Amino acid sequence: MTFELLEHPADIGFRARGRTLAELFGNCGHALVSIILDSSAIEPVQRVPLAAAGGDYESLLVNWLNEVLYAVDGRRMALGAFDISRLEETRIECLAWGEPRDPVRHPGRVVVKAVTYHQLKVARTAEGWLAEVYLDI
Repeated sequence: MTFELLEHPADIGFRARGRTLAELFGNCGHALVSIILDSSAIEPVQRVPLAAAGGDYESLLVNWLNEVLYAVDGRRMALGAFDISRLEETRIECLAWGEPRDPVRHPGRVVVKAVTYHQLKVARTAEGWLAEVYLDI
């Protein structure tokens, strides 16, 4: 499992890990999509370019995940793969792969309003990288 859910009285959070920073960001994208909808049947047939900027890894992660959220919620895409082509401390570029959301194949789970800075954490560990993210639901 690339992520685990975190308890919170009003919101929902997740903890994700990755051997590299790019893998961490991709796993965070998977976590967000899996919280929003059933991602088990997503076919990666359409590409969706995603990019974001931030002042540091934490703000970059929040801004990028909000781009993922917009693609899933606003553009109605079910995203199942994240190919990160560029990742620096202040910029990320990615080709996400998925398909248009189908309510039968990708039923909704939780309505996520935004990715927040509440208790946000991005840290290097002995095993790689760790992120803790909370979502406004």
